[in-house]
Amino acid sequence: MMLDWNGYQQQLLARIGEFGKLSPDTLKGYQALGAAGDRTGHLGAKTRELIALACAVTARCDGCITVHAAAAARHGASREEVAEALGVAVALGAGAALVYSARTLDAFAMKAVGADQPGPAGTAKVQP
Repeated sequence: MMLDWNGYQQQLLARIGEFGKLSPDTLKGYQALGAAGDRTGHLGAKTRELIALACAVTARCDGCITVHAAAAARHGASREEVAEALGVAVALGAGAALVYSARTLDAFAMKAVGADQPGPAGTAKVQP
């Protein structure tokens, strides 16, 4: 095991409780955002938690992972369903890297030819 996720979640929730005492309106606003999706009724709780896990991975949020892993388990998600959702996160991360690779090549091409020169065909000249 890489991390004691149960201990981490307890510590995290304690710190969030402390934060809530210092900034109650911020915590209430966060909780309202979290509850808003539950009210639509279009997606089941398990599906929402699987989506949340995939988002937690792409956001690199350990706190989100521990909370939503527990919720996904509570709502009956299987290990295979979690793995499939995480596969979507991996693909999304790879897709984002691919898109930003293309953007980086465009930026490099524009910088390599000089600020007063147009970039390669099909690229827009953007002011730095």
